[in-house]
Parts: sequence; structure tokens; C-alpha cells
Amino acid sequence: MINTEEFTKRLQKVIDFYNESASSFAEKIGVQRSSISHILSGRNKPSLDFVMKVLDTYPEVELYWLLNGKGTFPYHPNTPQAPIPKTQEPITPATPNLKLPPEIHKQETETRHNEPTPNYNQNLGLDSEIEKIVIFYNNGTFKSYKP
Repeated sequence: MINTEEFTKRLQKVIDFYNESASSFAEKIGVQRSSISHILSGRNKPSLDFVMKVLDTYPEVELYWLLNGKGTFPYHPNTPQAPIPKTQEPITPATPNLKLPPEIHKQETETRHNEPTPNYNQNLGLDSEIEKIVIFYNNGTFKSYKP
């Protein structure tokens, strides 16, 4: 949940950083002046559309910083950032017809020779095929493969 009071402080910091008035800021991001006024006064909470307009117009504003104060402002790609919690990792689309990396194939082969592989289809009573393989790394990233 977004702390609205803290969000408004960060939004005001963005407006001040760019030497904008509330009116010019509203015009640049494409919202009504009253929207900015209501958010800054705490009357309204920011919508997703509003947040996305700020991010699209001002690329130095980082999403996690704006929403919950984590990270830095202004954002610079070379500035070290706090890691994004795993529950908030962006989902990357699977690339079709991707071959598994050799180290994955090797691990699969070694496992196949060292221990019996359970027949999951038989256990589930289904005639299914693998739809997607997802590999999670300990740094919070993952890769998705479709056979």
C-alpha cells in the first residue's frame, strides 16, 4: 500500500527538481491542474495512470522511488540501486523456440542417470506436455523457456 503522505512529498520533490509549478507539471504530464492539487493536498490518491504519466514524461523518476521511497532520485543508470524485492521483479516474456543452455542440459542428463525421474503425468492422470520451463536464480532474476 502506498503511503499517500510520503508519495506527495516525493511528487513535490519531483516538481521542485524540474522547477515546475503545479500547473506546468500537470500540463507536461497531461492531466488537469486539479488532479495535481488534489493529490498534493492528500484529498485523492494517485491513480496508476497518473503514476505512469509521470514516469513517461520524466525518465529520471524511478518507479520504486516514487511509490515507496526505495532507490534514488534523480535516477542515473550507473548509480548503484537497492535490489528490487523478488516479489516485485519484472516479468520477462518467454522467447519461443529457445534451446536450453548447455549447463542446464548437462544438469538434466546427470540427474536422469543418478536418480529415477518420477512420471508426473501419470501421477496427475493427465496426458500433458511441458508448456514452459522457468529457472529462478538466487539474485532474484529468472529466465523462461518454451520447448
